[in-house]
Amino acid sequence: MTAMPPESPLRFDIVTLFPDFFTSALQSGLLGKALARGIASVNLVNPRDFTTDKHHKVDDEPYGGGVGMLMKPEPIFAAVESLPVYPRREVILLTPQGETMTQPLFRTLNTTLDQMVLICGHYEGVDERVRHLVDREVSLGDFVLTCGEIPALTLINGVVRLRPGTVGKADSLKFESFEADLLDYPQYTRPAEFRSWSVPAVLRSGDHGAIAQWRQAQQIERTRRRRPDLYKTWQRQQNADDPQ
Repeated sequence: MTAMPPESPLRFDIVTLFPDFFTSALQSGLLGKALARGIASVNLVNPRDFTTDKHHKVDDEPYGGGVGMLMKPEPIFAAVESLPVYPRREVILLTPQGETMTQPLFRTLNTTLDQMVLICGHYEGVDERVRHLVDREVSLGDFVLTCGEIPALTLINGVVRLRPGTVGKADSLKFESFEADLLDYPQYTRPAEFRSWSVPAVLRSGDHGAIAQWRQAQQIERTRRRRPDLYKTWQRQQNADDPQ
């Protein structure tokens, strides 16, 4: 492995059996524009290219029996070890057993790393010894998918959108769901009247102070109703910031 200079841009290396999965997604929308502008880069590496048998076998039956197949360790190790090593790097395994993706996690990865190596699992998972390569395990949620490519793409999208230059108005990142342990407030655009629904009068008043108060009240109430768990976190933070 070759050491890389600390000034290198954020790099994602995706260890995947299906590189074509990412083709369209990495060229679309704000993510595609960010990658085209060099805000971050994505490199795809296929473990199958590192197999040594004539059938390019990347999976095998689990010892002890069981349903399904496991990804073999050798191709994954070889794929990861073929990559350059940036100064601040983490190897991340996408697995239902990992910590759940959250906005604070995206912020941490964005500010502390130069390189993320994302290992996408398949079948019934990966050989346990692959975890010796791994610095962090991350999950999209408490459910099981057919592949690790979907959570890998989610992680890339969530981190890259925090990079300067990805989102046109940087202030918009400050006022959205989860940035202050609250969900986003309701938003409206023209027309002011649509069918039987009207835009709240306060939003048309031009009174920016009243608008800010209305939006915060909406955030608090929406979070209380839809995400009681998040609301409790917000309440605890408010009490910690303002002890009486």
